[in-house]
Amino acid sequence: MCDVQPVDVERALARIRKRVHHTPVVTCTGIDALVGARLHFKCENLQKTGSFKIRGACNAIFSLDDRDASRGVAAHSSGNHAAALAQAAAWRGIPASVVVPEDASCVKRAAAEHYGAVIIPCGTGQTAREQALDDLILRTGAVEVHPHDDPNVIAGQGTAVLELCEQVEDLDAVLVPVGGGGLLSGSALAARSGSGRISVIGVEPERVDDAARSVRTGVRQPPTDAGSIADGLLTSLGELPFRIIRSGVDDIVTVSETDIVRAMRLIWERTKLIVEPSSAVPLAALTSGALDLRGRSVGIVLSGGNVDLDHLPW
Repeated sequence: MCDVQPVDVERALARIRKRVHHTPVVTCTGIDALVGARLHFKCENLQKTGSFKIRGACNAIFSLDDRDASRGVAAHSSGNHAAALAQAAAWRGIPASVVVPEDASCVKRAAAEHYGAVIIPCGTGQTAREQALDDLILRTGAVEVHPHDDPNVIAGQGTAVLELCEQVEDLDAVLVPVGGGGLLSGSALAARSGSGRISVIGVEPERVDDAARSVRTGVRQPPTDAGSIADGLLTSLGELPFRIIRSGVDDIVTVSETDIVRAMRLIWERTKLIVEPSSAVPLAALTSGALDLRGRSVGIVLSGGNVDLDHLPW
């Protein structure tokens, strides 16, 4: 049985609605003509802290009782979750500490510090992150708010697609980037909360395709060490998100690094929106031909806009 239900996404939206932005949905006839579908971009790049992550962090932190909240919160993150956790903790008036790998984006690390996080550097790789976080929690007694393997985080992330379904009534499908799986699993729950049948499809870089391999084999697969320009998607697929994804997601497709960069540039040029590489991954599935949704009404979650403007990929 799943630990998170569609009703939890609805409750999360009620809890966080007054604290996060109700982000707009943008369309672009030029991109529509290119892919042969009606696209609706949910602009989480315009969200507070610059990504959808504030939704999950806010829901998790404001779900804590006062006793647990007084201990402060902690997490490991390569960037966007760190900033979101820090901001949500500041709203509640509690401390936030974040374990950040040394190869994380300087822009995202600076954002987390700006919002008040105490940064604890660690080595690269999942094992280094987890060990440093365990040491931090043992030392401080803080409550862990996992970037994706947390029921309240998943429910919070799903509110982006729940809003999208309210904003666009005729959606046939929703495309979502997948890294740890919090956004994709929450989106699957949100899509099930309505009466219509909406396909939910995850997209990830082919160089870090653990989610696609996990769904294909039925067993959660370890991440690769290949790396990707989509730095927000490098974390390993979580256990709870995987269970939800197996039952609620229609497909997961992969795209190349070249296709991600092309899609990112296309979004910048045609919509005038600044998005980070992870946000461009879903559109890359359509522009590359990895996914054919011609004639359909398609929602695409632009997951974030925290990009290093001094190191653009073109």
